[in-house]
Amino acid sequence: MEKLLTISQLSELIQVSTKTIYQWTHTGFIPHIKLPKGIRFKSVDIEKWLQKRLKKGRKSYKLSINKYDVDTI
Repeated sequence: MEKLLTISQLSELIQVSTKTIYQWTHTGFIPHIKLPKGIRFKSVDIEKWLQKRLKKGRKSYKLSINKYDVDTI
């Protein structure tokens, strides 16, 4: 069985306050497990959740320079 993360462990891992983690669990924003003695997180689920939120940069940026935009001497 995989070890479950506590709120404080997850907070340290993703560098977000415990208050934010509580808010995310309350709204269902982050995958979690409710247990009688607290909330826990599966590391596999958190990794998938983070991958979904990964922002990638542009593949390419085409820069066009208009000859009329440049001052000529």
